[in-house]
Amino acid sequence: MPFCGKCGAEIPEGVRYCQKCGAPLEGKPSIATAVPKEFMVVTTPTVPGYRIKKVIGVVMGLTPRTRGVGGKIVAGIQSMLGGEVTAFTYEIEKARTEAMNRAIEKAREMGANAIVGLDMETSDVLQSLVLISATGTAVIVEPEKTESK
Repeated sequence: MPFCGKCGAEIPEGVRYCQKCGAPLEGKPSIATAVPKEFMVVTTPTVPGYRIKKVIGVVMGLTPRTRGVGGKIVAGIQSMLGGEVTAFTYEIEKARTEAMNRAIEKAREMGANAIVGLDMETSDVLQSLVLISATGTAVIVEPEKTESK
């Protein structure tokens, strides 16, 4: 399912405007803008310019994925020719964003305004099943106070 480039909400197929924020949906929504902008997510243990006020706990988002028969055929042909298997690239990006958004949603439910130390992992569970996992620490951050001289 695509995401709104403005607020990050999931968008049902065939909709011309985001049902959450009302933004017009022109063309195909971008995976890169699918993570909500008002929620801070970093892979580092700290955020420059912010201090961690409270550590809430570990959050995780998971998404298992399989490819349909058509995708497997296209991927099989591409793998014989060598190079990137583009049949999987978009699906993996979409799955990573979905796993991250699930972790963000859990962190919000816990009262966090950021996730630090986010780690993304991809695992083969079965022959045709891939599991994408996003794990991090839900925290409350606040801007550091600068001392005036």
